[in-house]
Amino acid sequence: MPWYTRLFALCVVAYAFSPIDLVPDFVPVLGYLDDLILIPMGISLAMRMIPRPVLDDCRLRAETMMATDKPTNWVAAAAIAAIWLLLVGLGVTLALRAFA
Repeated sequence: MPWYTRLFALCVVAYAFSPIDLVPDFVPVLGYLDDLILIPMGISLAMRMIPRPVLDDCRLRAETMMATDKPTNWVAAAAIAAIWLLLVGLGVTLALRAFA
């Protein structure tokens, strides 16, 4: 894959996770609208920059891996479920205190 494609994809990911935006999020509507437009456009452009044989090979590998050995991580699933249950419990506790 060309180096500039990797660099562009890295920039798209960095922008998605960066706390610094083109338009700050506290600006009504426009703050989130830039994320809803720029990130999907960047992903689409990065996908078009990837050479077709590389993309086809990656898709074939992914399909093969998913058909034969689906990745599962029960520890991560349990940790995520525990965090959600704790957050729900905290929310219920705070709501009961607020209305009591």
